[in-house]
Order: sequence, then structure tokens, then C-alpha cells
Amino acid sequence: MIQNIPLERILFLDIETVPQSGSWNELSETEQYLWDKKTKFQRKEDVSAEQFYERAGIMAEFGKIICITIGMLEKNETLKIKSFSGHDEKKILQDFGEIFNSPRLRDVILCAHNGKEFDFPWIARRYLINGMQPPSPFQMFGKKPWEIPHLDTMELWKFGDYKSFVSLELLAHVFGIPTPKDDIDGSMVSSIYYIEKDLQRIVDYCEKDVLTLANIFRRMRQEDLLKRNINLD
Repeated sequence: MIQNIPLERILFLDIETVPQSGSWNELSETEQYLWDKKTKFQRKEDVSAEQFYERAGIMAEFGKIICITIGMLEKNETLKIKSFSGHDEKKILQDFGEIFNSPRLRDVILCAHNGKEFDFPWIARRYLINGMQPPSPFQMFGKKPWEIPHLDTMELWKFGDYKSFVSLELLAHVFGIPTPKDDIDGSMVSSIYYIEKDLQRIVDYCEKDVLTLANIFRRMRQEDLLKRNINLD
């Protein structure tokens, strides 16, 4: 039962991703060809590869991470939050990876919304692409399912119903949690990053998602909401 999991062991996590390039024309011919080939059966007949490129931010082979936000609960019921962000993805991953050298995170449990399908594999793939090994909590090869330290609030909500999908925003609503989408949502991240060049706005959005994620998990445990979040040093 999730009520038996020590909350101080859980690392709540969310990432924000964008296409590797700001526009289709910045891609090489090889990249354009590979994108066209990969997305051929995902696109409607009247949608070109160029038009579909705005979705490159959801594919690890064609996107990059611009923000990773983590949150951990302190014994005084405070969620402490830290964000790793910037334009240098390799630096983001290096800095993020260093936190797993802490003795406290030796037996950490990762938690994200749709993390098993998106956040966790995305992070692992981008580590490899950047020439680094993923931190141990993201390495799954050779492990039995119960040995993988991953929690996923979407999976918890499914209760075995594999056809079900629920957004973080909808779960927040049904549990009476303030929406994290009061400023922007995921569909706006790429344009805010490349056109408005407002990275801090994206970081703020990612931090709201992590606070919401933690509160959804607490609601699933029949616990009170967290009322504060404090940036870690």
C-alpha cells in the first residue's frame, strides 16, 4: 500500500522539453528525413513533416530537456523544491545527476505523473545521447518489476485499467487541488522558450507541477495538502 511508503524517500519529479531546434529549417537534411520517417504514421495525410515538427519536444531523439524540477518532503510537512534549468542540456543532466551522490538518495523512489511512459525514459535516453550513464534510479535492465524504484500517479489512478488516461490538471481538479495550469500549459512551452525566450516562466510552471504532483500523491494517501514550497539551496 502506498500509505506504507516513507514520504521522505520519495523524489517528486517533472521535466520540461522542447524541440532541439527552434524551426524546421534549422534541421539538417538527414534530420528532416529521419523525422519524416519516424512520424509518417502518426501524422494525418494533410499534415506535413514540417508542420508536425512542433511535436518534436515529446520525442527524446528530436527534443531536449530545458528544466528538471525535483521536490522532497521534509519532516515538517514542507516540500522543498529545486530546479535544474538552462540552455545547456548536458550541464542540466550533470547537475541533476550529482544529487544522487547524497546518502539520503541512496534508496530514493522516483515519482512523476506519467513518469513511466515519459519523464523517466526521456531522462535516461538524453543521458545516453549526451554521452553519460543515467543515474542508478533510472537504470532498469536486469531488475525485477518490484525492484524498480518508480511511482507513477497516472498508473496508480488506473487501478489496472490500461485504457485510461488522466491529466495532472484533471486529477488536481477532482482532488480539490489548485491547478498548476493557471499561467501556461505544456503546449505553450516551446513557443515561450524559442519565441518569447522566457525560461523562468517555464521553470515556474514546472515547479507548480511538482507541488501539484506531491499533493495528488498525498490525496491518494488521504493526507492533507502541502501549503508551502521552498526552493532548495
